[in-house]
Amino acid sequence: MKTVLLAVAAFFGLAAAPAWAQGPVSGTITDARTGEALPGATILLDGAASGTTDATGTFNISTVPAGAHEIRITFLGYDALVRPLQGQAAEQRLSAKLTPATLFTGEALVTASRANDRTAMAYTNLGKEDLAKRNFGQDLPYLLDQTPSVVVNSDAGAGVGYTDIRIRGTSNTGINMTINGVPLNDPESRGSFLVNLPDLASSINSLQVQRGVGTSQNGGAAFGASINISTLDNRREAYAETQNTYGSFRTWKNNVSFGTGLINGHFTVDGRLSRIRTDGYMNRAASDLKSYYFAAGYQVKNTLLKFITFSGREKTYQAWNGVPEPALTGDRARLQTFIDNGELSAADAARVLTEGRRYSYYTYDNQTDNYQQNHYQLHLSQGLGPNWNLGAALHLTRGFGYYESYRTRRKFVDYGLANVMIGNQTITRTNLIDQKWLDNYFYGGTFALNYQPRAGKLQATLGGAWNQFDNDHYGEIIWAQYAANLQPRQRYYFNNATKTDYNAYARATWQVLDKLGVYADVQVRHINYRIDGLEDDQNDVTTRASYTFFNPKAGATLELSPGQQLYASFAVGQREPVRADFTDRPAGDQTAKAERLEDWEGGYRFSRTGLTSLGPITALRLEANGFYMNYHNQLVATGQLNDVGAALRTNVARSYRRGAELTAFASANDKISLSSTLTLSQNRIRDYQDVVYDANYAPVVAAPRTSTISYSPAVVSAHTLEGQPLKGLRLALLLKTVSRQYLDNSQNEARSIRPYETLDFRLRYALHPSFMKEIELGLLVNNVLNREYVANGYTYSYVGASGSQETFNWFFPQATRNYLASVGLKF
Repeated sequence: MKTVLLAVAAFFGLAAAPAWAQGPVSGTITDARTGEALPGATILLDGAASGTTDATGTFNISTVPAGAHEIRITFLGYDALVRPLQGQAAEQRLSAKLTPATLFTGEALVTASRANDRTAMAYTNLGKEDLAKRNFGQDLPYLLDQTPSVVVNSDAGAGVGYTDIRIRGTSNTGINMTINGVPLNDPESRGSFLVNLPDLASSINSLQVQRGVGTSQNGGAAFGASINISTLDNRREAYAETQNTYGSFRTWKNNVSFGTGLINGHFTVDGRLSRIRTDGYMNRAASDLKSYYFAAGYQVKNTLLKFITFSGREKTYQAWNGVPEPALTGDRARLQTFIDNGELSAADAARVLTEGRRYSYYTYDNQTDNYQQNHYQLHLSQGLGPNWNLGAALHLTRGFGYYESYRTRRKFVDYGLANVMIGNQTITRTNLIDQKWLDNYFYGGTFALNYQPRAGKLQATLGGAWNQFDNDHYGEIIWAQYAANLQPRQRYYFNNATKTDYNAYARATWQVLDKLGVYADVQVRHINYRIDGLEDDQNDVTTRASYTFFNPKAGATLELSPGQQLYASFAVGQREPVRADFTDRPAGDQTAKAERLEDWEGGYRFSRTGLTSLGPITALRLEANGFYMNYHNQLVATGQLNDVGAALRTNVARSYRRGAELTAFASANDKISLSSTLTLSQNRIRDYQDVVYDANYAPVVAAPRTSTISYSPAVVSAHTLEGQPLKGLRLALLLKTVSRQYLDNSQNEARSIRPYETLDFRLRYALHPSFMKEIELGLLVNNVLNREYVANGYTYSYVGASGSQETFNWFFPQATRNYLASVGLKF
């Protein structure tokens, strides 16, 4: 920690360079037609957020450095206003009138499900520029790492390929993700596999993370958070851009983006092509990822019709097994236990000793996951007079692919094959290569009807969706060392799953008094789920499940003064079990129960720009949010994985998460800023009973006690210190800390991930030559202090060869010091 503090101190000394002569700018923003003030308009100076207008439409920027600048003023439903601004010592006054939008953004569906200061819940907004400065080619979870309560990890160790995100201890199966209001989560597993959409961040124009149950969303319920993504940006001016990154582990990112701007007042076309490739930090953990994005829009009067298609194709070497604990500790006695119990062969153990923490369990050269996902969306945004608008979308997602595995000494009978006779010898096992396939269609429609008067006390939305998912699961044998009746690409299992999901919701905010607003939101959601056929272990996984959920939400906000607010809310979320909760149980066992969450949230917000009472600090934002999430039948991770790396889960009758999220941001004249988040939480299972097995394989059930939920750290913090010592040059230090995480629910430190902290360094330098809009040079150094740490793992136990209980831990080491360097060009 001393090293961290020294680095921060040095950074402060560099960033606190002398400021140029500067003066204040203030003004009032009004509606060009009615003359009414527009509270909440966003003010950006040179692309950086510099505040919002207050209840009277007034804004104040306390200091604007001398020289040429650009001020941009935006407000939902109005055309953005952009003006040049010359910084000077004397005070300047700017009055601006915004006109109702002539070019729709098409975000009626997106804004319908987004939180704001009236909805009494915790959320974080990130714009295109926020994501761009974080984006060096790592997956989207890593770009969200500095937001509150977030913990990320990477199978391959460096943030490219299979990555995962947890928010408030909840994995991505409990995080609802939507793109333009369309569900992204896989309807069966409930996970969001962002590896299938590489470089998606380069096409995002805005993103909101809601923590807790949040507002009603299309798709599955949010049990830890929701991530609402929009790519519906309409840019008036033509553009062309390219971003290129190279870094450690032979990591490459290359993309090209282009747009026509607004053609003849009606048409827009945007596109992107991307490729990301890396060898990965772990041995044999390469990823080869390709994607495209294309959008074409047509606007006439109050109507916008927009077609969007985006696709990703990934090939990743399987790294989801992790490394055995002795690979990290070098404990040869413990390694022998893995050998004695058949967890590792002698050859594997020898590789553990030579490869160490970068060990890879697989050696077959095509032990790969191969998947392609194509998305098609057709959006309609229709203005219905001055106060109403309608957003609707039709969507289709086509997914298909397989993962290929080399398997040793498999029984013929398990694959529906006959034993092989060679002379008088009967061979019952063989080495083989199989492929496990997914082939699916996800399609449906969504809508949102919004009542949003320009100036009014009541805002309301009526929305919903109908979605259908059809997924074939099957396996094929493509090679066998021995085979009697094997046909080319012979299938050895097949099952089909269908899932129908529809929901309707109504939401309203009402400003009861000038200072007091209330919020209400109700949702009804119905799910039908069925599986027919056999799984790979030849078990019959026929399943029939049906659920109807009613999810109410309510809240209130109290404005203490301009920029100060108290809020409180209560929300109910319910969700169905995922596929593995049914299929990874004994045949016919459908005892997995739906989960219910009662989420209480409350907090305080403070936001102020143009400060003069705090010395050099000219902008300050603070938020303190408390939460109590009470679960019934929560499905928690057991610490074990199935054969495709998915966490196995079990219901626990009573559990809770409670804690506080503290966030702060302070800026001094845009020369130096500090943002911090700190989450303190308790994550507990009530009356938990641990089960172990004695030497006779009889279960031994421990006495009930309160225990910590797996993968739920009690303390998570993130801190970004950013400075601009020279115009166009931005330097940042990013510190992340995560406390101990338990691999299962026993709260046993022998089955846990040790606490860790990492420090990253980021540099962005923008040049504006006369022959192009911008050249930007970037550098990201991850894990500057070269820590050896792990961010994920799993565990399992059984009676071993010694006749006593043995525990086997596997971990996912993260990369030591590494770098990514980039060059971006804008035309």
